[in-house]
Amino acid sequence: MKEYKKPYVIAEIGCNHKGEMSIAKELIKIAKIFGNADAVKFQKRNNKELLTEEQYHAPHPNALNSYGDTYGAHREFLEFDVNQHRELKEYCEEIGIVYSTSVWDTTSAKEITSLNPEFIKIPSACNNNFDMLGWLCENYSGEIHISTGMTTKDETDILVNYFTERGRNKDLVLYNCTSGYPVPFEDVCLLDINLLKQKYADKVKHIGFSGHHLGIAVDIAAYTLGANIIERHYTIDRTWKGTDHAASLEPMGLRKLSRDLDAVYQALTFKSTDILPIEQVQRDKLKNKKV
Repeated sequence: MKEYKKPYVIAEIGCNHKGEMSIAKELIKIAKIFGNADAVKFQKRNNKELLTEEQYHAPHPNALNSYGDTYGAHREFLEFDVNQHRELKEYCEEIGIVYSTSVWDTTSAKEITSLNPEFIKIPSACNNNFDMLGWLCENYSGEIHISTGMTTKDETDILVNYFTERGRNKDLVLYNCTSGYPVPFEDVCLLDINLLKQKYADKVKHIGFSGHHLGIAVDIAAYTLGANIIERHYTIDRTWKGTDHAASLEPMGLRKLSRDLDAVYQALTFKSTDILPIEQVQRDKLKNKKV
């Protein structure tokens, strides 16, 4: 019997589609056909609800990454409305990959819930928005995935207890995460996966890992430590304009990640017998029989 759960790969497109439906669909298709991902994930924000007036009208902190004259205009340019998300979900269903979205505010949570996706993600920045979490607990029946970046251990306890009190903890997927773009290896802190497992493995549905680092070696280690859901930002071209592209995998990186996770999953077993059939041939030929 397998001690490890089968790896589940989420290709996080986020806003890496540059506000273009054609690019979004191309990313979905590549993730399914070439990258062998299990799911893709976008983002949904109501920018007027999420941002203060000052934040909305302020310039983007990095003008080179901006798609508008202000931060609000930049965010609106990259935003798909609920009907466009419905179109994306239908396209995912057409080609056979799971659609999901991170929601950043209650309005977005309500809009995406109307599409009834298999799971909804709560980003680290919003995991203390209990108005939104409470609405989802009462009105959405699917899995709720939550990242724990920039979150204290006490706050994580409060979060899990909140879902437990509402009888929704078995629909909760808790992600180890460090919030940064990209995150240097020394700040990934993979061993925190062990802490999440020790405290919450029996309380929540899964432990996951959301990585913003470079390469794929860390993700393999995260899976080996027990995070069976692996989420990575994904783009067509890491040199494209935008904050997340540099910390994203390109299609070949996504393909290698899926391949290597599957290989490790197959390898993480105990021997079924002292001498495996593949070894018996070599034993008969090579083992010193005079010993």
